[in-house]
Amino acid sequence: MDHVCGRRRVAKLLKTQGLKAIGPKSFKPRTTESRHRLGYSPNLILDFKGADGVDQLWVGDITYIPIHGGSFSYLAALMDRFSRRIAGWQLAEDMTEKLVLDTLTSAIRTRQPGPNLIHHTDRGGQYAGAEYRGVLRRAEMRQSMSRPDNCYDNAFMESCFGTFKTELEMTEYENHTAALKEIKTYIAYYNLQRKHSAIGYLTPAQFEANSTRPK
Repeated sequence: MDHVCGRRRVAKLLKTQGLKAIGPKSFKPRTTESRHRLGYSPNLILDFKGADGVDQLWVGDITYIPIHGGSFSYLAALMDRFSRRIAGWQLAEDMTEKLVLDTLTSAIRTRQPGPNLIHHTDRGGQYAGAEYRGVLRRAEMRQSMSRPDNCYDNAFMESCFGTFKTELEMTEYENHTAALKEIKTYIAYYNLQRKHSAIGYLTPAQFEANSTRPK
């Protein structure tokens, strides 16, 4: 004979026996795979005195976006460290080198940065590919990577993604298209309308309008 028993009843019975249920941990994809043989770039921001203009330091990263049914999309972005503006971004259903390459070329096309810009990311293999590094060389950018197992070296970009997910109240999207639509709208808001305390309660666009490009 079957017995109907609610979750609270089960929890109470377990408690009286000194027991506690263990729920399965939700799967979180690993977006940084640093165990590769493509080589690493030195961490240039350790001695960086701080940007005093736009397009001197870009920081980048990849984060996962949950999709209904247990799948994921992946968001790559590059942020101008001085103005907090998202210089380029892409959302894809996988996280190959193409994802970050499309992000980089989009940012270069939009921003047209001068030489010697520092491009800082973690040590993920996507950023170490030959094609990606080739674009950096042609754009005269200096590649910088975080130290091994040190999340603080790229804290600004990780904090930015944390803000995205908090303000979007991100749980999961119905599909990739729905995620793309909302993230596109949010990034436009983030760049053009959202005021940032770290830049005098201006939007990134306003802050850049009051600043000059490096000579």
